[in-house]
Amino acid sequence: MEPEIAFGQVLRELRKGRDLSQEALALESGIERNYVSLLELGRNSASVKMIFKLAPALGVSVAEFMGMVETRAKEKRSGRTRPKT
Repeated sequence: MEPEIAFGQVLRELRKGRDLSQEALALESGIERNYVSLLELGRNSASVKMIFKLAPALGVSVAEFMGMVETRAKEKRSGRTRPKT
C-alpha cells in the first residue's frame, strides 16, 4: 500500500476515535478542513510540519502516529490485514 493511503487511513481512524469532525481537527491543528480530507483520501502527502501539527491534536506522539502508518503500510504490502474493531 502506498504510504499516503496508509497515512490517510490512520489519520481517519484516529480522528474518528477522538470523535472529531474533519473541521474540528482542522481547527485544532491550525490547518484547512479540505486539506484534512485530501490527506485522508491519500491524495496529498503530509509534510513533517503537518505531522507535528496533527499528532498532538489526535492525542498521539509523532512517533506513535508514524509507527501506526508504517505498520498499516507493511500489513497491506504483505497481504495481512488488521481485523476491524
